[in-house]
Amino acid sequence: MREEQNSKKILWYSLAFMAFSTVWGFGNVINGFSEYQGLKAIVAWVIIFAIYFVPYTLMVGELGSAFKTSGGGVSSWINETIGPKMAYYAGWTYWIVHMPYISQKPQGVIISASWAIFQSNTVSKMNPKILQAACLVVFLIGLWIASKGIKPLKKITTIAGTSMFIMSMLFILLMIAAPAITDAKLVSIDWSAKTFLPTFDFNFFTSISILVFAVGGCEKISPYVNQVKDPEKGFPKGMIALAIMVAVCAILGTISLGMMFDSNNVPKDLLTNGSYYAFQKLGGYYHLGNTFVVIYALANFIGQVSTLIISIDAPLRMLLDSADKRFIPEKLFVQNKYGAYINGNKLIAVIVSILIIIPAFGIGSVDAMVKWLVKLNAVCMPLRYLWVFTAYIALKKAGDKFTSEYKFTKSRTLGMILGGWCFAFTAFACIGGMYSKDTFQLVLNIVTPFVLVGLGLIMPKLAQKNKTQDVG
Repeated sequence: MREEQNSKKILWYSLAFMAFSTVWGFGNVINGFSEYQGLKAIVAWVIIFAIYFVPYTLMVGELGSAFKTSGGGVSSWINETIGPKMAYYAGWTYWIVHMPYISQKPQGVIISASWAIFQSNTVSKMNPKILQAACLVVFLIGLWIASKGIKPLKKITTIAGTSMFIMSMLFILLMIAAPAITDAKLVSIDWSAKTFLPTFDFNFFTSISILVFAVGGCEKISPYVNQVKDPEKGFPKGMIALAIMVAVCAILGTISLGMMFDSNNVPKDLLTNGSYYAFQKLGGYYHLGNTFVVIYALANFIGQVSTLIISIDAPLRMLLDSADKRFIPEKLFVQNKYGAYINGNKLIAVIVSILIIIPAFGIGSVDAMVKWLVKLNAVCMPLRYLWVFTAYIALKKAGDKFTSEYKFTKSRTLGMILGGWCFAFTAFACIGGMYSKDTFQLVLNIVTPFVLVGLGLIMPKLAQKNKTQDVG
């Protein structure tokens, strides 16, 4: 019987592949190449993997193992280790940081549709006010669909995500093979140290948030920790394999881009159109025209549309389905006949509409707008990781109160130090990522996360006020 149970357990390499598909994407390679002067991104990636990503994943493993019956993720961990009020703030943070992410998705929808139809950088030439008006329309349509129920979309998202993943791997393989099997004229890479060694200057440190954002999110795999065969050995093996896989893809992906684009002259619109340029060039190398770019654009379009709708619905459900009603106003729990939280969706509509409209009046080009939103997301989204490290510090502080099959470290002190290090590093990355030479963007980068997180402080007071009125 025991052998039969073990045969159903997840093997360490299966866990690594599961985690890889949720953590990594081709867009991360583009972002790193753009912000770290091309091939110099390789060293930056290696540093992040070594000092941040590996300990982060192993901490998640211990948390998942300690709270194997908790279904609410990070907020459940905080509830167990600290208490319900802090769990609410963790849940709020996880939800609210999705607002800039949701506001970015309509851009992705329009850019991918444009490349599928025109196979060129048409959107970059648009007036940013017109683009953002179109983004507002796309968002409102997505919000309407989300209010009608989204069950079929989860399968579509999975298919689109798998297609994007396959295309990303295909790109790396075909580019690495291109010099040997095509007559393509590629950029000649100087393999000396100066090509790869970044300058550890102000720009290097203020762009770290891009890398932290790229490698985050592995807490999604925490429910599977205790399903791994021999978790004490199997889980760390799986996570180290994950780190190696991500590192190899980051390095080979960056080298592939370095064969296409001159690292000393990276296109200014790379964040907007980089992945499409890459697949367009790849098709040219193999004499297939725009075949690759059209397939990639269509897969990305489906993925962006479905992700937009799911990102409106799923994080809100995570917040409200397991919420403590002492901290959230009763009105937010109102559902329609499809089970959608209609007042919650109205709140999303207001916040995201503001995030879409305001930047259009202060950012002068589409490429600058896209870059700003990438940077804003890199500031806001990692704020949720702070709660992972807070939970880990609290777990180690609690000592033997909680038991887990897998432990990152048996030392309470070392565990708290490592948790504190990752917390401080994440906070440093978020604060550094706020910097911009443009005053308007700098103000938005500072104000947006503070206002979004600050709204969470108001909700418990509104909830208390409503209860007082009901009693009265």
